[in-house]
Amino acid sequence: MKIRVSFLYFIILSNLAMGQNILPTPMHLERLNSDFVFGKEVRVGYDKGCLETAQYLVTKLNKYVKIRLNESNSGDIILSKNNTYEKLGEEGYHLRVSQSQIDINSVSETGLFYGIQTFLQLLPIEIQADKMFDLNGFVIKGIEITDRPKYVWRAFMLDSGRQYQRPDFIKSYLEYLAMLKMNVFHWHLTEGQGWRIEIKKYPKLAKIGSKVAFGKEQQGNYTQEEIKDIVAFASKLHITVVPEIDIPGHSEAALIAYPKLSCFNKIPESVMSFSPNLFCGGREDTYQFLQDILDEVCELFPSKYIHLGGDEAPKDNWDKCPDCRFKVKTEKLRNSHDLQLYFSSRLANYLKKKGRKAIFWGDILHRKGMNLPDNVVIQWWNWNSHKDKALKNAIERGHQVICNTNCCSYLNYTLTPWTKYKKKVTFDLRDTYEGNPSDLRNPNELVLGMSCCLWADRGVQEYMIDRRVFPRIFSLSEQMWYSGERLKFDEFYSKVRAKYPLLRELNIDYGPALKEEVPLGYKWD
Repeated sequence: MKIRVSFLYFIILSNLAMGQNILPTPMHLERLNSDFVFGKEVRVGYDKGCLETAQYLVTKLNKYVKIRLNESNSGDIILSKNNTYEKLGEEGYHLRVSQSQIDINSVSETGLFYGIQTFLQLLPIEIQADKMFDLNGFVIKGIEITDRPKYVWRAFMLDSGRQYQRPDFIKSYLEYLAMLKMNVFHWHLTEGQGWRIEIKKYPKLAKIGSKVAFGKEQQGNYTQEEIKDIVAFASKLHITVVPEIDIPGHSEAALIAYPKLSCFNKIPESVMSFSPNLFCGGREDTYQFLQDILDEVCELFPSKYIHLGGDEAPKDNWDKCPDCRFKVKTEKLRNSHDLQLYFSSRLANYLKKKGRKAIFWGDILHRKGMNLPDNVVIQWWNWNSHKDKALKNAIERGHQVICNTNCCSYLNYTLTPWTKYKKKVTFDLRDTYEGNPSDLRNPNELVLGMSCCLWADRGVQEYMIDRRVFPRIFSLSEQMWYSGERLKFDEFYSKVRAKYPLLRELNIDYGPALKEEVPLGYKWD
């Protein structure tokens, strides 16, 4: 890929100081005068209870150097779990590279894991990309890093509802998220164009619902065994998988499989988004059906959080449906918007009994209505149409918030106009770094963190994802993690460009970073 870049960014990467290119940027970094030199053998010592994390480190190094692993507080590389740096929290860590050894300290294995992610960035890109390299004699410059995240919620969402992606592809993205110190994989599993999760009590959801769209790449579902495997894989990377069952809207695939749960017992004529084909909010068997689904979802996903969608649910059918109108009357609701709040509250309360929290898109708080249960989290997204209305309403009502504004964190939006998107939904690395509304300067204590999304609407297939996600996700992960004074954009961009050789080694088909870099005729599809 040839990209036009200004002379400013022709930087000789070898002249950049050791540690300068760590992303996300560490909270505090100091250069030391003593360097560590790898020998033919490396002794890895670890504290009791840290074996799994130590073994992860070994898998990253044993191809390049002989490793001796011991439960010990001595060695060339030492992983220590203690309270020395407890002020850094569960995900914080302290890393020190000196002439005699490399020390990584944290109060938890998660913090040690993130310390390892930083340590790996000090090594040659061949090692980071699992390629061949002789580590014997390699020098790491002396460095001391103290680091912790800005937010506890650092998420990436993948839309597998509209387009099916292979499990191996998903696992590769989980590894990228770990590299970026992102800790939540929000998995959008149901859509109008496809129901991807196997539900054993209702087999037609996957058997029929996964094949309602027309494209070859839109056929497929994930068995429960595949889901368990992905959840376990993510867990080893200290990533929580949060499933999304999008209801009551975006449900055409489910209603094609089980039409009796629609308002008029009709099979939806279209599977396109933003239609009035909702689960009927007035029928009791709808609630039982969805509770049965949540029973199986909770068995598959140990996450404390379950996402229940709630976005883009036009109420045309609910306004006409006798069952919905009767429910509004008997529950003393004011209108069909209140019915959605009632619908959402019932399912949130069902999850509460299971010790879970329910996440909803901010749409349910764009208008005033009945209060939601206290286990509800709001995901604020629609900046383009509603600015910060959902954010303010959620905080006013005491709900935790995830910031995910579409203008700068919907990575399916391209840098320059795509034939299937309008010009107003374009943004580049600079836009998201300098103008992301989700990057709050003084976040309220109810703000859990940030998320970014890769929606697969309008035919965004698996092979198109890399060029949309990278390199812009570097900016988003920086905002999620780094709590220090924001770097000047040119400095940050030089760090991003220094990652391009690694992206190439990882076979990531990254796209341009800036609008002015997009070649004439560049193909987004």
